[in-house]
Amino acid sequence: MNKTFMPYLLDHYTRHVVLNICSKYGLSEFDALRGFLFSETYRMLCSPELAMWEFSPLAILDIWECEKITGDPRNSCYIRCE
Repeated sequence: MNKTFMPYLLDHYTRHVVLNICSKYGLSEFDALRGFLFSETYRMLCSPELAMWEFSPLAILDIWECEKITGDPRNSCYIRCE
């Protein structure tokens, strides 16, 4: 992945995930953004080695939700490959 493209990719995912969090859970954009940016899911998304841009923004939302429920985003079916 071209490192100059990475900020645009992160912005794209962040916008979509945050809007979905707001819509689904009724949170303000600020609270949704804070909840996503301080998550392990976001840290994983920022890692070029994990290539999480292969997932759709809805899949990233699912991974984030799994992290909120279980405490570990790696419990998501998208990462466990079930």
